[in-house]
Amino acid sequence: MQTIKPLKRDKALHPLSHGHHHSLLFCWKIRTGLKNKVEVSRIKRYSDWFFEQHVLPHFQQEEQYLFPILGNDHLLVKRALAEHRRLTRLFTGNEKIKRNLSLLEEELECHIRFEERILFQEIQEAAEKNQSSFPDTLVAEHSFKENTEDLFWE
Repeated sequence: MQTIKPLKRDKALHPLSHGHHHSLLFCWKIRTGLKNKVEVSRIKRYSDWFFEQHVLPHFQQEEQYLFPILGNDHLLVKRALAEHRRLTRLFTGNEKIKRNLSLLEEELECHIRFEERILFQEIQEAAEKNQSSFPDTLVAEHSFKENTEDLFWE
């Protein structure tokens, strides 16, 4: 059986991977809040902030700078774009909030695992094969600033 050696992640992708890390923590916060029966409106308020401040800009960077490397007709890019649309609907939905939050934490975690393990690898291989470099825009590290107004997960 052949083992697949993971690619060393290109430095330009590190900021997006760090964003994924913060999103995984976000999923944990939702799970913790729901498990501890925190008032759903508190979790939703944090979710709205997280979406506007972190998820939307992250999606925009991926869609503008990374996905074109493979092309929007590539099957993996189509999947990522569909998942971005689905996640956006879960973040912005104002009905069945508890259900949406529960689905959101599950689907966002699966989406991140897909991008990190499959899509980013494919994009990096394509960039290396075509001897193209990632845009300098990706290299700039965006520091995560936590919203500490309501630490409902503690």
